[in-house]
Amino acid sequence: MTGARFTTLGTGTVALSGERSCAGYLYEADDVRLLLDCGSGITRRLAELGVAWSSITHVALTHFHIDHHGDLPTLVFAWKYGQLPPRSAPLELIGPSGTASLLERLAAAYGDWLRDPGFPIKLREIAPGEAVELSETVRLSAQKVPHTAESVAYSIERGNRRVVYTGDTGPDDALGDWARECDLLVCECSLPSSMAIKEHLTPEQCGALAARANPRHVVLTHFYPPVERVDIRALVGEKFSGPVTLARDGWSIDLTGT
Repeated sequence: MTGARFTTLGTGTVALSGERSCAGYLYEADDVRLLLDCGSGITRRLAELGVAWSSITHVALTHFHIDHHGDLPTLVFAWKYGQLPPRSAPLELIGPSGTASLLERLAAAYGDWLRDPGFPIKLREIAPGEAVELSETVRLSAQKVPHTAESVAYSIERGNRRVVYTGDTGPDDALGDWARECDLLVCECSLPSSMAIKEHLTPEQCGALAARANPRHVVLTHFYPPVERVDIRALVGEKFSGPVTLARDGWSIDLTGT
């Protein structure tokens, strides 16, 4: 792979569906295998899609709702007990302020193996506006978004290619400005306008965000069932005329170039 690949592992929500797992996305480039969120069903999707799950190098959480981290203990348990030999390579766990406390609470529930699974876990809390070098070629940065107190969006940069993942968010002009001219805007699209709430986006609001950000390609995800009963593409198209993909679990795109 000369460029990078982005895969939508889980495009659904906690409205349980056989077709859509909870949130999870995989970014692969060079020696980086970055899992963005790890909601329920993501470990199954990794196996179904033939992803080399044992080689994931980083996990980055956007916030602490269970549909975005529910399979993290399962994944760590799989690395420890689900392969021979067990994992020895270090893992970097990244998340907003409070991630260390989340890991402590999960370890209190599941056991100390989650803190100390037999391979090093480097935990890094990332602040909005901060950037982390994942490797010599890949950089991750964070932006505050309006969903929960800790929620962040992520930007992944490699060479002249940039992917922005909104995580869960409500309408936010600052997010659109921050995502300006990215190659891929992976954007939540949770609810129809008839059910709009300030913590999530409707298709119309996705269109407005895309119009402000002007990405090369918009990928919509995080669908609750009611939003799939409206014409999402047409509603987004009222504000944004560029390419729009309604993602499914297992959809992927190659980001070629340097």
